[in-house]
Amino acid sequence: MPVTRAGENQPWGAMQPAIQPVTVDQSAEWLLRGWADLRAHWPISVGYGLVFVAGAWLLFAGLARLGLGSLILPLAGGFLLVAPVAAVGLYEISRRREQAIPVDLAAVLGAWRRNPTQIGLMGVVLMILFFAWVLVALLLFAVFFGASPPPLDAFVSGILSSPAAAPFLLAGTAAGAVFAAVAFAISAVSLPMLIDREATVVEAMATSLRAVGANWRVMAGWAAMIALIGACGLATFFLGLAVALPLLGHASWHAYRGLVAR
Repeated sequence: MPVTRAGENQPWGAMQPAIQPVTVDQSAEWLLRGWADLRAHWPISVGYGLVFVAGAWLLFAGLARLGLGSLILPLAGGFLLVAPVAAVGLYEISRRREQAIPVDLAAVLGAWRRNPTQIGLMGVVLMILFFAWVLVALLLFAVFFGASPPPLDAFVSGILSSPAAAPFLLAGTAAGAVFAAVAFAISAVSLPMLIDREATVVEAMATSLRAVGANWRVMAGWAAMIALIGACGLATFFLGLAVALPLLGHASWHAYRGLVAR
């Protein structure tokens, strides 16, 4: 059952959990603990990741059939924006292992039931960011090339060799970095917190912003590590997501534990 928030009659600000300072060494420990969770429950964790691999392959096949294969690039980048909500079941695995509670597939798939409305609202927030990013990516392509996205092979061979490729990539990278920074700041600990506590989405996002702000140097490195591992998963034609997504999901649970006081 969800953990009831203490002090229901207190002002909202008084109910916010304390943020703990962390070090780079601790962030490395989050990754190691995430790997331990993955190894301890690898059939469920890797199976969880394989579902998203299969989904990515199906999406790519559909776009390629429509001659829009290059759209997979902004969609793949945008996936990292919504990955925190996709990893809800992985947080539940780590929570249960931490508390020595048996882990089974039904509990993992039903993890969202611990705080369904607020988790759903957090998903809506991240999906808005995702669609906004895709729209911006399409607008940038139209501005620089004045055409609809081509098939993937034409994008790689033709578009990226044009004189407009460098400014297009620079603008796209800058825009993507802004969206990624916003998504990371509001979701670094918010989804694990919604699994762990009976918090609202506003409280969870505020806690995440405070955690990132109070430890911005360490969290900047942590965000870079997440981006690197995620990019490796995507670069292997999505197959690496079978390990990258569970690893990052479990590690994010331990980041939440390290950053937010109980």
